[in-house]
Amino acid sequence: MKILVVGSGGREHALGWKLAQSPRVTGVYIAPGNGGTALQERLYNVDITDLNALADFAEQKNIAFTVVGPEAPLAAGIVNLFRSRSLKIFGPTREATRLESSKNFAKTLMKCYGIPTAEYKTFSDADLAHSYIQEKGAPIVIKADGLASGKGVIVAQTINEAHCAIEMMLSENKLGSAGACVIIEEYLHGEEASFIVMVDGKHVLALASSQDHKRLLDGDQGPNTGGMGAYSQAPIITPQLHTRVMHEIILPTVRAMEQEGIHYTGFLYAGLMIDPQGNPKTLEFNCRMGDPETQSIMARLKSDFASIIEHALTGTLDATTQPEWDQRTAVGVVLAAHQYPYSPRKGDYIYSIPAQTETLIIFHAGTAIVNGKLVTSGGRVLCVVGLANSVREAQLIAYEAINSIQFDGMQYRRDIGYRALHSGN
Repeated sequence: MKILVVGSGGREHALGWKLAQSPRVTGVYIAPGNGGTALQERLYNVDITDLNALADFAEQKNIAFTVVGPEAPLAAGIVNLFRSRSLKIFGPTREATRLESSKNFAKTLMKCYGIPTAEYKTFSDADLAHSYIQEKGAPIVIKADGLASGKGVIVAQTINEAHCAIEMMLSENKLGSAGACVIIEEYLHGEEASFIVMVDGKHVLALASSQDHKRLLDGDQGPNTGGMGAYSQAPIITPQLHTRVMHEIILPTVRAMEQEGIHYTGFLYAGLMIDPQGNPKTLEFNCRMGDPETQSIMARLKSDFASIIEHALTGTLDATTQPEWDQRTAVGVVLAAHQYPYSPRKGDYIYSIPAQTETLIIFHAGTAIVNGKLVTSGGRVLCVVGLANSVREAQLIAYEAINSIQFDGMQYRRDIGYRALHSGN
């Protein structure tokens, strides 16, 4: 069978790479893909981004099912479109994607159904927002209501930073309609983790836990980014905490959506904050797999991923066996372009990418092939994943590989996985 994956980043490379390993899959089309997917065996780039054209392609190529990677096509209604044409697709509808595309919708839902999250208020008036910040103080978190390509969350450590965020979003309208409404919420203390599940509308299947590093610089310093690296398994997600998250956050959210008349299918990502006492709260929901978490999770998945998705599409996730995971730890380090995350430079040649081994996998994100050469084409360029029996060993494998990779302006963190090391892994 043939499969279509929508997207162009490292997440989509990892999804396609894993799906292509299924013995029943003859090829995976990636739309539009990147330089790495163009070079990967059994992956085929398709230069299509228009949703109607993608549906036409799926019909013409007799695609067995489609998997959607990024949030933009989900919010634009790709699932609604494909289903209207009787095409199988795994992902949430436009209505269900509001869990991610509208933070106000997500916060209201959580408050209404008692799902643990940070205290908040919503504003569209800048003066009222400024007054609320003065009342609450800092640190405090400012979030644009809509999708803002990773630029819509400001963790303000000072009052001045918070006021500047309000000016940028509400007064200066720099995020457009995405920032026309903002959520101001309390700053939560603790450790973040990513909890990603698959939902078939009724049943939920949890994937391996993971933890990413949002800040650009070592020690979680510098600006927020889309993610500078991730590792799986996350030691902070103990079996006891896993059970709590499922019963206090994930399952109540799926049921809440059903109560609101929204049948949720697809990946569901809960960004969690675990406080020092071990209590989880929901920072955000994404209606897709995370990036770069996907790269480390897929590197560890040993089961037939295509078969699992087929169960999800037929509403039988409860009938599938629990996924088998590589017991090794995966540590993925993102290599970013010059001046990322502000104005990443494109067109730098990439040299000396090592070959895949049993302990090393390199997923492409912001890469393209120009005149036969591999060049940078986006902010996050590569994700180098090391696999080993400990976090320390996996780190060594990833960073040793990075030492041989070259492109001008390359930047990366040198401490991915450090929180897990503190827990003795």
